[in-house]
Amino acid sequence: MQLLLAAATLVASLIIAGAQVNSDRLDSVNIDEVLANKRLLQAYIKCTLDKGRCTPEGRELKTHITEALQQGCDGCTDGQKESVRRVIRHLIRNEPDYWQQLVDKYDSEGVFSKKYEDELNSL
Repeated sequence: MQLLLAAATLVASLIIAGAQVNSDRLDSVNIDEVLANKRLLQAYIKCTLDKGRCTPEGRELKTHITEALQQGCDGCTDGQKESVRRVIRHLIRNEPDYWQQLVDKYDSEGVFSKKYEDELNSL
């Protein structure tokens, strides 16, 4: 499987995907609530893909997603890193189409997504 977060995040994508998140705004996002609510998750994903409207948290996420993916969330707190892993795992397992769109947009060469996919597969 060639899919990697959200958002992400990444979402992370990226959310999660692995953003170097130094924002209280993103710390206040309830990851469990977002992952459990498909409409809310899709709204964040569409925001990061420039296919939908963004909340202030969504806009904040978009500003960090590329940096986070490339740096593996090096500047994140332990809690943020765990949230990123949970979002990535959820996207790969439950939202592969969205995950692929996020990878295409933020890691078109697959350099960083491969690392996360390998990490997930080793669990």
